[in-house]
Amino acid sequence: MRTLSRGTHAGRASLSGGTLGVTALTALAPAGWGTTYLVTTEFLPSGHPLGSGVIRALPAGLILLALTRKLPCDEWLWRALLLGALNIGAPFALLFVAAQHLPGGVAATLFAVQPLLVVGLALLLLGEKPTRWRLGWGVAGVVGVGLIVLRGRLSFGLPGVLAGLAAAGVMAGGIVLTKRWGRPEGVGATTVAGWQLTAGGLVPVPFALAFEGLPTGLDARAIGGYAWLAGVGALLSYPVWFHGIGKLPVVAVSFLPLLSPVIATILGGLCLGETLTPWQGVGFVLALTAVTAGQSTPSTVRNLVRVPAPRNGA
Repeated sequence: MRTLSRGTHAGRASLSGGTLGVTALTALAPAGWGTTYLVTTEFLPSGHPLGSGVIRALPAGLILLALTRKLPCDEWLWRALLLGALNIGAPFALLFVAAQHLPGGVAATLFAVQPLLVVGLALLLLGEKPTRWRLGWGVAGVVGVGLIVLRGRLSFGLPGVLAGLAAAGVMAGGIVLTKRWGRPEGVGATTVAGWQLTAGGLVPVPFALAFEGLPTGLDARAIGGYAWLAGVGALLSYPVWFHGIGKLPVVAVSFLPLLSPVIATILGGLCLGETLTPWQGVGFVLALTAVTAGQSTPSTVRNLVRVPAPRNGA
């Protein structure tokens, strides 16, 4: 009987370790997205946020399609188009509108409500009941991101606020629907990433051509910046991201994008000499704590800190 108990305990430990590994791998995706601000401001030509989104997503999607050599069919044709628009294309366009009407910090804080939106959608579409633990840490994450990025005198425009909230909402819907629909049998996360990046890259094309035109006079820095966004920000990150959505609880995954403003803040300090105020330091710690706590439940935490009782005769 004792041997069975040990085996069961070992199996649980292995499962926990496997989940931790998948979580750490999935977290690399939003961590990579956190470099977008630095690359955009320091390397790319200004005035082309939508075009930058197209260059980031579409080439990566086409490369993945060429590597996997599998196209969606039947119901997955419209599903891939919808998911690509929700996860990639629509957020790019909506965040562009938000950036035109709001300070960047306000837009980032609005987008940080995504875990709370995922909680509600997961209840409606997946039947996952929200817990007070994750609801509380979702609010804490918004506060933490707000402390990091909000500074100075703020101005608010209603179109920007609505666009920022809509960006968080559509990506939350994309995450939950990706979890609900899963993947076709025999199709991996890399193939699904290729489908969605291609669809998401095509969505902003008419808007980019209508409002921005094509970027001109690209130098080596700009080409390198676009290569980074397309390579690290899309080609490598989205297969990892969709793999994580398939393996982890959807609400837990929704906390990981909070890492993006944290990474952006770190890079601002290392590369641009930006320093944190005391309140920003508090927000930094709070956001990281929310990301970590969002991956667990109170019972998991109690099990981790529980000290086993000594055996008789020990």
